[in-house]
Amino acid sequence: MRKEREYTVPPQRTSRPAAVPPPPVPGQARYRPGPPLRDRTRYWIDRTVVKGMTAVAGWLALVSLAVVAPASVLLVWTDSRSPATVQGKMETVWRTVGQTLRLGGEVGPPLRIVLSVLLALVSLLYVSTLVGLVTTAITDRLTELHRGQSTVVERGHSLVLGWSEQTPTLVAELLAAHAQRRYGAVVVLADRDKLDMERELRAVATAAGARRVRLLCRRGRPADPVALARVSPAAAGAVVVLPPDTPEADTQVVKTLLALRAVVGDARPVRVVAAVRQTRHVATARLAAGPGAVVLDVDGIAARILVQCVLEPGLALVLEDLLDFAGAELHVHRVPGLGGRTFAELRAACADACVVGLVRPDGTPLLNPPPRTVLAPGGAVVVLAEDESPPTWTTPPAPPPPPSAARTTPTKRSKPARAGKAAKLSHPRPAGTAATVTPPRRVLVLGWNRRGPEIVDGLARNGWEAIREEALPAPDHARHADHVLVLGGPDGHPDPDEHTLVTLLQLRAAERQSGRRTPTVAELADAHHHPLAPGGPHTDLVVGGRLVGLLMAQVSQTTELAAAFDELFSPTGNAVRLDPATDYVPAGTEAPFAALVEAAGRRGATALGYRPGGSRTPLLNPPRTGIRRWSHEDTLIVVRGDARPSEEIG
Repeated sequence: MRKEREYTVPPQRTSRPAAVPPPPVPGQARYRPGPPLRDRTRYWIDRTVVKGMTAVAGWLALVSLAVVAPASVLLVWTDSRSPATVQGKMETVWRTVGQTLRLGGEVGPPLRIVLSVLLALVSLLYVSTLVGLVTTAITDRLTELHRGQSTVVERGHSLVLGWSEQTPTLVAELLAAHAQRRYGAVVVLADRDKLDMERELRAVATAAGARRVRLLCRRGRPADPVALARVSPAAAGAVVVLPPDTPEADTQVVKTLLALRAVVGDARPVRVVAAVRQTRHVATARLAAGPGAVVLDVDGIAARILVQCVLEPGLALVLEDLLDFAGAELHVHRVPGLGGRTFAELRAACADACVVGLVRPDGTPLLNPPPRTVLAPGGAVVVLAEDESPPTWTTPPAPPPPPSAARTTPTKRSKPARAGKAAKLSHPRPAGTAATVTPPRRVLVLGWNRRGPEIVDGLARNGWEAIREEALPAPDHARHADHVLVLGGPDGHPDPDEHTLVTLLQLRAAERQSGRRTPTVAELADAHHHPLAPGGPHTDLVVGGRLVGLLMAQVSQTTELAAAFDELFSPTGNAVRLDPATDYVPAGTEAPFAALVEAAGRRGATALGYRPGGSRTPLLNPPRTGIRRWSHEDTLIVVRGDARPSEEIG
């Protein structure tokens, strides 16, 4: 009973009766359908190919004969001009087959036929081998070109070593800079696929509109001297070394600089601009780069720009417009015959550019110097102009004051107009207002990264108190802050902009609830996230990587500007400021921009442009002759020191 229970199979329940095949008939073979002919043919071909070249060649010859021989017989037997005898027809068939398969087609004794076939096979082997060698050489050369292994033979080109988030921005600006000269090339060497680099840079090259400028990408490690020698660094007009997007970025920059010196040598130094991410590696990179090279501190520059944007709301767009090659940018000109003239005279004599400063003979820039500073022989002038063309220098008298400004009551320290010169514009303040307006002194810092301590220190040097919070505080606590600074991070996060975007959303929701809008500065690491950021007219989005890329492009073309930008980005001293236009002319004054340049010069500032009221777009180096009515909403963009403009300078 136990065995019966063990081997008894319970009946299966099915919803439908299964189709049970009939039992096979004893002595009759059961039919099983085989695979289709297509699958069997493919399987046979696969097994034949695996056997080697000999089998493939043999079967190829048999298949060719199976096709060519019947076709030749059909052609001969249907041709009315063919011989009448069968032997003549067969000889004609053999000639047709031999000519088709390049086997000679000779007729006669068997030995003659065999020798003709042998010679034909030797000829076929020689031609096939030669074609294979040529094809292989061409294929290898094309593969080498596709991989970016060929040598670049250029002179005066801009060489970019490394790949980071600044590369597209930097390449676009270098293309625009070369487009102004209508010649040149931009070469990129990075350890990436050449086609991927070209695909990513094609969009920026099209946007730059530099059709006559060549963009060349080569693959290789920038720290490898062999790969570096292929891009002709010794003949380059400028070499830019970028830190890669890796934890050991600064170490790679130092190795690349050492490889560059090994390839180029110290006898013929080239113009080198490098960047490191952390401030503590700046000294090491400068030692590796050698004398004359410029090493930029990415973290330090980003921190100082953020501090400046907190001090001057709306400054981010002005700095971006000042640094790119679209529109007006800074240039250094050495013009014969200007030596011995004062800065005030040069500022008044420049007709189509804004004179920003002077350059000493040793290369030291002086931005916004005192009006009586004399241009020394061998010095240069720093101007804000549209391109590298020298500006127009004239010596006409200053324009007369506009009627509305001439009827205003001069201040106590105003000087009377001299004969042949225009009366100076006065700017009385509205009644009941103080001479200086105390700026807000508290800023709420949301988020934290390695640039945080330097930012807090820069704010403290300007009298600001930083309130650090990990998350958005309650509205009662947040309203005590006059400014909000959102930092990206934390360090090491794969997407540091996530915190910035989420925090901006929370700030917008809190503003809708409270009805109070606070000026906000937000830090972004990726320029692609700029359109996604929920900002507003009171929010400055600072893309540190893009600004650093723009700065490197400017310095690579004119190294004298490195010290000038270092001073402009400093939170103290001469820097770019945004002042109300009514600090320099009375509200409602109808005057050209040249009048505000003169008024700013008398108050120790250098005017670069203005921003119309109701617009966030700055106008740098605008035409000087156009008359417009200046109002309280207009903003004048100037370079000046820390003190607000108050008294006229004689």
